[in-house]
Amino acid sequence: MSDDFSFGYNVADKSDGLLDGLTEPQRRAVEHTDGPALVLAGPGSGKTRVITRRASRLATTVTKPWHVLAITFTNKAASEMQERISALGDHDGMTVCTFHSLCVRVLRRYHAVAGLAPNFTIFDQPDRRQLVKQAIGSAGLSTANFSPGMIDQRIGRAKNAMISPQAMADDAVDFVEQTVARVYGVYEELLASNQGLDFDDLLFKAAVLIGNNEAVAEDLQDRYRYVLVDEYQDTNVAQYRIANLLAQTHRNLFVTGDPDQSIYAWRGADIQNILSFEQDYPDAPVVRLEQNFRSSKRILAVADAVIAGNAQRKEKSLWTDNDDGAQVRVIAVEEASDEARTVVQEIASLIEQGHSPGDFAIFYRINSISRGFEEQLLRGGVPYRVARGTAFYARKEIRDVLAYLRVILNPADDVAIERIINTPARGIGKTTVDRVKEFAARRGCGLLEAVRLGCRDKTAFKRATDRLKMFADVLESMKSLVDEKPQVALEQTLLLSGLMADLKQDEDVQPERVQNVGELVTAAAEYQSTDESATLVDWLSYTSLLGDVDKVEGERVGVTLMTLHAAKGLEFPCVYIVAAEEDILPMNRGGGSDDELEEERRLMFVGMTRAMKRLTLSCSSRRMIRGAFQSMRRSSFLDEIPEDQLECIGSESGGSSRRWSPRTGELPDDIEQWEPGTLVRHPTHGLGAIQDMSRGARRTHVNVLFKNGHQQSWVLEFASLVRVEFDEVE
Repeated sequence: MSDDFSFGYNVADKSDGLLDGLTEPQRRAVEHTDGPALVLAGPGSGKTRVITRRASRLATTVTKPWHVLAITFTNKAASEMQERISALGDHDGMTVCTFHSLCVRVLRRYHAVAGLAPNFTIFDQPDRRQLVKQAIGSAGLSTANFSPGMIDQRIGRAKNAMISPQAMADDAVDFVEQTVARVYGVYEELLASNQGLDFDDLLFKAAVLIGNNEAVAEDLQDRYRYVLVDEYQDTNVAQYRIANLLAQTHRNLFVTGDPDQSIYAWRGADIQNILSFEQDYPDAPVVRLEQNFRSSKRILAVADAVIAGNAQRKEKSLWTDNDDGAQVRVIAVEEASDEARTVVQEIASLIEQGHSPGDFAIFYRINSISRGFEEQLLRGGVPYRVARGTAFYARKEIRDVLAYLRVILNPADDVAIERIINTPARGIGKTTVDRVKEFAARRGCGLLEAVRLGCRDKTAFKRATDRLKMFADVLESMKSLVDEKPQVALEQTLLLSGLMADLKQDEDVQPERVQNVGELVTAAAEYQSTDESATLVDWLSYTSLLGDVDKVEGERVGVTLMTLHAAKGLEFPCVYIVAAEEDILPMNRGGGSDDELEEERRLMFVGMTRAMKRLTLSCSSRRMIRGAFQSMRRSSFLDEIPEDQLECIGSESGGSSRRWSPRTGELPDDIEQWEPGTLVRHPTHGLGAIQDMSRGARRTHVNVLFKNGHQQSWVLEFASLVRVEFDEVE
């Protein structure tokens, strides 16, 4: 492509407006042009404004729009980014997308080089889980002994870390790891036979393709001369490799992110990617966005006190011009039921005073906590919504329609074939399906080919032959739809498959199913209206990448209940973080590592910084877990907040005020005498011994094993620990 970037107008005039209203650090980031750069963006500091303004400025003054690539993590974030960039000017040709979407484009374009079928299927999570179960059985194992969920999760982690089945097997240290590696290998064979990829494959295979094929790498590096990556702290090994490979020649890698908001290690995110950026690019300037435009001063002070306990972070000093705001509060109650009742009564009272129900959010660490709050909201007549449930593209009727389209494009997709072979009902039962599978295994072919072959000899499937032939004929009548536009292909599929007729028969009972399919047709029409050249393959790729995370937002007509993980990227005037108790927040996964504790602390920080005006934390002394009452201890994170920054509300049984442990925010005077092996006493846990100590950037971490067997990690400055001499021990 030509390097002539002359646009026929004064580029300075065009770019001046892009700097309007920016703070000085934001302006420095937007004006950065060539070479690597790191923007450390605290919560609510305007990083989306920075990345969109910079993308627009590059396309206006430096290069052409199609040389700019802006990558983020969710479709919602990519859509918002695209809208903001479009509002800043006409930048047709710029690529704004998620990592997964980018990888689909790359793998579709270079499918032959990557060794893939041109119309490969993208398997979503339910289909992937079904294939994992099949792989467990094919490996001669039982799902009763080896959890499909556990194996699925480990396979996903391996792919995100770019570890192959053979590499996993080579490094296996015990029987479980060896078994997972064996199932992983079978699972990959099943994917290949279905001409399919799962979500993790999109990243893994794209990273391998770009890294191993010089021609592909050069082509992409020439196309994407300026690479911008949002939420860099959430990148895994494969995403990190893709971003750095794309920028390998020109080194124009501009990343924004915040180590303090890295909360996805469980799905492969590696915080070291952002922490080591300056080692990867020693010449990279670092811009810190520290002014928060969202939260009050008191909320920021409390959040900062908590996150200061982490060692793995980049130092930032968050500040705001917002007012002090309401005091941050801790509500402590005896029973978990009291917690839900107290929080909901308070919300109802504030709504009566003029607040909108949509102003409120209740965050929790685990989904099961929501039940008590839902019951209280229902009793109080307070409108609410839970940010979970069946996403649009996960509904049965939608998955049925899309399965037909998948088979039109990829007849080798046995997972989709099995889904639709008796949908709508054709009298093809499980016994017949099992016979088809056995026939396919003997012939070494896919299910659809087995149906066709078996129907010819008239004996393979006996009385089911006519019904199977009818199914094969239906699919044959749809073959020509492969070249149709998405809307036409969808409408014809609904007609020819009999799905629409079947749905309308059920319309009196479940009218929403017909409405949902109608909405799917609308979605296809909208998609092709944005791109006249869009194909059925393009649209199916797009729908397969839509996840639940993109369904959290919407019109706020009630109190929002959601997990802390789901809250990232959102903001609410009033936030309640409930069940702030040990083993819940922070979650006890059994490992007890410093890395896990630090991620839990970051999760608390993320939740706190979603609040704009009011932040309330709550905990109880007793909670029913798995049908039995358990005594609970308030979260150690609460102990990391100086006393004068909290308003503590609540009572123990008997009505006496809850007593809070003293917190000074300072190291003990005799700290020089503290070391591993030192005996200490805690007002709740009693006598213990220090297992290890480590000094972070701003806090000292101490891990203590108590006489009662309990082990706890704290920030020493807020731990309420007292050193005990050996001769003082009773």
